[in-house]
Amino acid sequence: MPPDGSLALEVSQVSRRFGALQALDQVTIKVARQQIHALLGPNGAGKTTLLRIVTGLLQPDSGEVTAAGVAAGPDSREYRKAIAMVPSGDRTFYLRISGLENLAFFARLDGRNRRDSLQRARKCLEAVGLTEAADRRVGVYSHGMQKRLAMARALLGSPSVLVVDEATHDLDPEGARRIRALVVQAAERGAAVLWATQRLEEVKGFAQVVTVLRSGRVRFSGSVPELLATVELRRFLLRVRTGSNVPPTADQLAAALAQRGSVQATPDVEHFIVTLEDEVLLGDVMNDLGAHGIQVVACQEERSQLEEAFLRLTGDGEQA
Repeated sequence: MPPDGSLALEVSQVSRRFGALQALDQVTIKVARQQIHALLGPNGAGKTTLLRIVTGLLQPDSGEVTAAGVAAGPDSREYRKAIAMVPSGDRTFYLRISGLENLAFFARLDGRNRRDSLQRARKCLEAVGLTEAADRRVGVYSHGMQKRLAMARALLGSPSVLVVDEATHDLDPEGARRIRALVVQAAERGAAVLWATQRLEEVKGFAQVVTVLRSGRVRFSGSVPELLATVELRRFLLRVRTGSNVPPTADQLAAALAQRGSVQATPDVEHFIVTLEDEVLLGDVMNDLGAHGIQVVACQEERSQLEEAFLRLTGDGEQA
């Protein structure tokens, strides 16, 4: 279901400094209802500071944050009710009591009576597929089950905004898939989702909008296709050989390319990483190599277009 266009979360010109460190500088992010908005950035980019401000755990030096039309503030109960978070860690539950008891406890903290808390806890456990484990101690839950329990806790109050912090970084592929599916379901029910991650591969086909932070500033904000359009792939892994089936040397490849690109050898003598100069077409490089008796047996992107875009925006585009 596409986003309905109405804003549920708005971060406007938010800045925050810690001593000499400018952690955030005039950051603006808007997330619509039913939208998954991915937040990317290298370590130290300001993601954690931004999430703490969005969830009301930290106050900005300047700027404003609103959720469901309610402004954030140190004493804003209505704001806290509008937003929920799935943290990156899993040590946020009482391990000696059951999943059901944990959720019922957190529901009581939210002001529900005992009966309503138990009913809501059971419903949320069912939503994340933990009904059969409801009466087990959380201490015996697997890591993936604890992540799903964290999702269930976030859903207790049917939040307008769901903030998810690195929820899949240490899960196996199936566990990560289940968490993403739960997030998609939450968005389909109307929540705006701010999804912080460093797993680039899960953004494509999952998030509708991406914001890239670097050094506390927004370097990019737009759709995934728009992000991919910021770069043209320039690095390729080539498997080559000569007519006599003898692998060429890096110097031979460099001579064949002239000034069209640079060549980097790999431990496998048949494979080389070729970085093209601006405006150089891959087809022209193939022709040049062929003219020098070097046959290209295979060619593939040395890293994905999404990774290339991320590294260029965050200033690490020259790294391997």
